[in-house]
Amino acid sequence: MRTQRRLRVGVLLTLAAVVLLVLPAFFGIRAISSDPVFASLDKLSVPGWAAQDVEDQASNSRWCFLDCRFRERMAVSEKPFAETAKAYTGALTDAGWTQWKVADCPETAIDKEEGSYTCWRRDELTLDLYVSLPGCAVEQVTLAEGTEDAAPKECDGSTVSIKVQNTVMDQRGKADTNPGLVGVQPDAVLPTDDPLLDPTPEAS
Repeated sequence: MRTQRRLRVGVLLTLAAVVLLVLPAFFGIRAISSDPVFASLDKLSVPGWAAQDVEDQASNSRWCFLDCRFRERMAVSEKPFAETAKAYTGALTDAGWTQWKVADCPETAIDKEEGSYTCWRRDELTLDLYVSLPGCAVEQVTLAEGTEDAAPKECDGSTVSIKVQNTVMDQRGKADTNPGLVGVQPDAVLPTDDPLLDPTPEAS
């Protein structure tokens, strides 16, 4: 009887340890490893042909320790950039993003025949969406410049680039954050008739 009781107590303690320690640790590590921004991008209602070969990269701290996290997603679309950009624009709007027209978006001018660049805002985040010609098209242009007789190969689709950062780290649209000295009053000029400024007479 004592052995059975000890066995039951041991089983109950083991189960309690699993419930109180192991499971919370497992879900905690899982929550830390998963990025909510990438998860929200996964939920965008874009068609499958517009999100092929997705690659995600992230840098800096998720909790804005020293620098806030910077996220970038690259994807391949099977259709031209105009149709692809339209699909992503509609998906971002449906997800609550608002198009943001601000200076330096983009930093350099984009040829309308080669791509589409738009900026977006939602909550504490900003997002840059750049849909451009596919990589094979860029390679063909480079080869054509060096070889006049090079025949263009079949090249369809487009490339999707999404960059997301925290608003506090995005300086676009903000006033100069380092304007220098502001509101410093110049030193007062003493009146010329102040007797303290008159030279002390020399003794005769």
